[in-house]
This record gives sequence, structure tokens and C-alpha cells, in this order.
Amino acid sequence: MADGERVSKSDPRIESIGEIDELNSLIGYLDSITNSSKYKPTFNRIQNCLFDIGGSLSMGTNSAIDEEEIKFLEEQLNLFNEELPDLKNFILPGGATASAMAQLARSVCRRCERSLVSLNEKNTIEENKLIYINRLSDLLFVIARSINKEMGIEELLWKQN
Repeated sequence: MADGERVSKSDPRIESIGEIDELNSLIGYLDSITNSSKYKPTFNRIQNCLFDIGGSLSMGTNSAIDEEEIKFLEEQLNLFNEELPDLKNFILPGGATASAMAQLARSVCRRCERSLVSLNEKNTIEENKLIYINRLSDLLFVIARSINKEMGIEELLWKQN
């Protein structure tokens, strides 16, 4: 660990750090394939926050995310959601490549959240990390929908068998 502690590669902290890193990489890839510049500042700020979270986990500190970053995610969520129709049914991931990638990033974000919750059960971590990751998964879902709408691609609705 960056704080000098030696731990196994299977340590829950290492697992959480790796999952945050994977999510950060997916968001970087999503940014690179998204044809609209309206998401770029949001992705950049998210990537910086994810790097802060990973660094904080590595150092064993609890000061990575402040309320302003959570508020930023919620503002972006509201901004992008305003342009979308209300959901009356579940939608299937897909559509534009960038939208499908946003859905993949969302599902990895949910895995990160589960990993952080598990870590928190053993070693208390900053609550804002958990809140941030939870809100981020919601934002990624809305961004996926927004990308499809922007590209004129109709959402695929889930049809129960």
C-alpha cells in the first residue's frame, strides 16, 4: 500500500482500488468514443475524483470526496435527465456504442459500490466515497440514455416473458 503497509493481493482494499481503477479506465474509454463534447468536462471531473478515491484507499485516508463533488454529480444527473422522457419500463443496455459503454461503466460502478460496502464492513471508510459511487452509477445510466437520445436511437424496452 502507499502507506507502507504490506497486504495480500486479495486484500479487500486492493480489490476496491483495482475496481475503482477499472471504472476510471472505462470512463476514459467512454470519453474517447463519445462524439459529443457535452460530456467531456463531466467525465474529466469524475476521473479525477476516482483517482482521488483510489489514492485515498491506498493511503488509508478518509478525505477523498467532499460534498461539492456529490452535489456536482447530482447537478449533472438532473441536467442530463431533464432532456429525457420519463421511464415507464426497464430499458435494455445497448444502442449506440458509447451508450452501451456507459451502461458497462454503470455495471462496473455498481460492482465498485458492492466492493466498497464490503470493505466498509471490515474497515470503516469515508461515507462520501460510498455516496459518490452510488450517485455515479445513476449518472452513468442517465448518460447512456442521453447518448442514445442525442444520436436518435430509440431505447429498447425490456419485455418480460
